[in-house]
Amino acid sequence: MAQQNAKTLSVKGPDGRPMTREDLPPPGISRWVTRRKAEVVAAVRGGLLSRSEACERYALSEEELNGWAQLLDEHGTKGLRATRLQQYRAS
Repeated sequence: MAQQNAKTLSVKGPDGRPMTREDLPPPGISRWVTRRKAEVVAAVRGGLLSRSEACERYALSEEELNGWAQLLDEHGTKGLRATRLQQYRAS
């Protein structure tokens, strides 16, 4: 859950460690590895970024962000691998 301290808001990241906005992937990222996708999903779920802010910041559609969240829930970070997306989406 989100914690407010004197300096910044932090949420639990996908690896279990606290994550702040400074830990997020930079805007304009072109290579989406599983860790970065999971970080964005965790940031949205924890309230670090709003859905619309995440979509705008990373040029994502709502559908793409929702798909990442669903794959993460159903298959863990392995589900976010680009080479596995078709396999997992078909199941």
